[in-house]
Amino acid sequence: MTTEWIMGLIGGAVIGIAVSLMLLWNGRVTGVSGILYGVLIPVKGDTEWRWYFLVGLLLGGLSLKVTAPDLLAVQIQTNAWIGSIAGVLVGFGAMLGGGCTSGHGVCGVSRFSIRSIVATILFMGAGMTAVMLLRKIGLIV
Repeated sequence: MTTEWIMGLIGGAVIGIAVSLMLLWNGRVTGVSGILYGVLIPVKGDTEWRWYFLVGLLLGGLSLKVTAPDLLAVQIQTNAWIGSIAGVLVGFGAMLGGGCTSGHGVCGVSRFSIRSIVATILFMGAGMTAVMLLRKIGLIV
């Protein structure tokens, strides 16, 4: 019996709790692209918590890699150049959309923000369309 859906459920609950605590304790929405932007273009007195957040993300991933490497065993089914272009486009889309999937999709939708709901629908639609087209032309499996 597969337990993948349980892991997704637990992961979603942990993300929901984490972003709720961020809003409660820091008064900030957990939009990773906005947090990273605040580190790259710093505002005096508003960077320390951003660094803690980003280092925590990296340490969390590293600790999982050390303690349970099987959970991170993912086989990439495309070329590195396609992934690189996709990463740049995601970053551009996050800037264009005024936030990323974590800010809009997790935090904004839960606050019933119309802007975030529309952005999330567009993110999901663009992602599904891109996968469909790339599979059709044979660039991804």
